[in-house]
Amino acid sequence: MLIAFLLVQVTIDVASPEAGVIKEFVAKEGDTVEPGTKVAIISKSGEGVAHVAPSEKIPEKAAPKPTEKKDEVKQTPKPDLAAEKPKKSTPATSPPRQAASEPQLPPKDRERRVPMTRLRKRVATRLKDSQNTFALLTTFNEVDLRSEYKDAFYEKHGVKLGLMSGFIKAAVSALQHQPVVNAVIDGDDIIYRDYIDISIAVGTPKGLVVPVIRNADNMNFADIEKEINTLAKKANDGTISIDEMAGGSFTISNGGVYGSLLSTPIINPPQSAILGMHSIVSRPMVVGGNVLPRPMMYVALTYDHRLIDGREAVFFLRRIKDVVEDPRRLLLDV
Repeated sequence: MLIAFLLVQVTIDVASPEAGVIKEFVAKEGDTVEPGTKVAIISKSGEGVAHVAPSEKIPEKAAPKPTEKKDEVKQTPKPDLAAEKPKKSTPATSPPRQAASEPQLPPKDRERRVPMTRLRKRVATRLKDSQNTFALLTTFNEVDLRSEYKDAFYEKHGVKLGLMSGFIKAAVSALQHQPVVNAVIDGDDIIYRDYIDISIAVGTPKGLVVPVIRNADNMNFADIEKEINTLAKKANDGTISIDEMAGGSFTISNGGVYGSLLSTPIINPPQSAILGMHSIVSRPMVVGGNVLPRPMMYVALTYDHRLIDGREAVFFLRRIKDVVEDPRRLLLDV
């Protein structure tokens, strides 16, 4: 029970040491008392109680009132229970509302369940493992795609100079400048590869396949273009072998052929990075102080941040941009 008293015109609640009612006040209203001073006498039986507070006086006939309240409390539950009975029926009205919305769903006869192919399940597993294992981070840049030597290239080599050969040669140069991008984590070790095998993601009617161009660092533009055409034809015909898709140290994915403007590709494990190419869009660019329409492409590099730092990733993508925009840098090694 709490006893209220005044201390320097401030009311403070004081906890009673035992249960009961106030029988007599020792301190008068307005007195200043020290902490621990006895201010009232507590009666456990309730006999002789005359005050509830120093400023309130209650007649002795008021003492039986708590008994009357107890009687009222005992009688009140019965009407309360009766009043609550209709409330229990309220939740029963909610299921019909939910059931009424069920016919709005598409009927099951308009859905088809088709088992996943082995290729699709394999791709799904590898991509999910990539997300769960690697610390994926993506950096972006843009490339001005110039085409100054297409006609001369076709006349000499008999194949068209496509985008992929230029990006593969640029990737080879970038991997040579930043060899950690061509490396891989194996337990507590880092394995640096002294070869460059470029994987190319190819979308086919049966799913995604990734054929590999072996020893791309020893091939010229014409050799790369011919190898790309051969592997792409096998992939679309479904005649590509497992050996032609095994391995690879770095992957290039060209989502631009489907119209993708920007994306964050997922690493093809156990590799440590992947280059994403996108659609070519004519945009106004400042060239020599003049604003000119240029064919621009966004490129993205997703890499394993556990192994590759942001500085190395940015330098790698910058090298891709420089070589694609000016392949003569490969001859001068600048």
